[in-house]
Amino acid sequence: MTSVTVADTATVIKVTDLVQKIGPRTVLDGLNFTVARGECFGVSGAGGSGKSTLLHILAGIDRFSSGTVEVFGCNASKNEAFKRYTGLVTQERSLFQDLNAGENLDYIAVLKNAPRENIPGLARRLELEQILNTPVDTLEDGAYQCLALACALLNEPKLLIVDEPAYNIDRHSRQLIMKELSAFLSAGGTCVWGFGAGEPALLDRMTGVGRLEGGRMTVYPPEKVRRIWEENCAWSCDRLPESGEEET
Repeated sequence: MTSVTVADTATVIKVTDLVQKIGPRTVLDGLNFTVARGECFGVSGAGGSGKSTLLHILAGIDRFSSGTVEVFGCNASKNEAFKRYTGLVTQERSLFQDLNAGENLDYIAVLKNAPRENIPGLARRLELEQILNTPVDTLEDGAYQCLALACALLNEPKLLIVDEPAYNIDRHSRQLIMKELSAFLSAGGTCVWGFGAGEPALLDRMTGVGRLEGGRMTVYPPEKVRRIWEENCAWSCDRLPESGEEET
């Protein structure tokens, strides 16, 4: 397997003519975009727009119909070496439901070949120390998402792919997640952040926002997304102009 030298990879993600079909439906239709090292790139879209599908492809979980996806210079359909440097937080509850919080951290550290010495610091920063013996399937959404982020960070990734990690959770858990992700970006990490309804998190840190609609992606500067949010007092994917529409 080809090795990956992260220090030499200025472009972390390069997507070319990406197509994903599920049954007769074309979910992603010829996407093209890049994400450079140290950037935070937002992916927005209404329910069913293909946002989660795209993030799963970038993380190497799902195969795709055609096109090319390169992560850290690896062709994602042929070489999984990039996964060593990647962390993922899904929108669904994807941790091991039959284990408690501490067992999830231990087991995922083994799966990722990550140092167990990373666990105490993450548990402290994300305030997991009091729930390590709690079954995962009984955790409230905020605590669960903090645990999911801790698991994603165990291998000290250079790329984080997160799908609405702080949406519809309690304020304190959201603050913990935002603080940890801000620190990750400040340390030079690269992030792809999926979001739908609600105020776009970390918008001030994003370098661009790709809106998915009808299988196509239109990339907007974050200030455009912020302006729409402020004008309407709520985020709505339907308020972004179509590609080629004149901006006022």
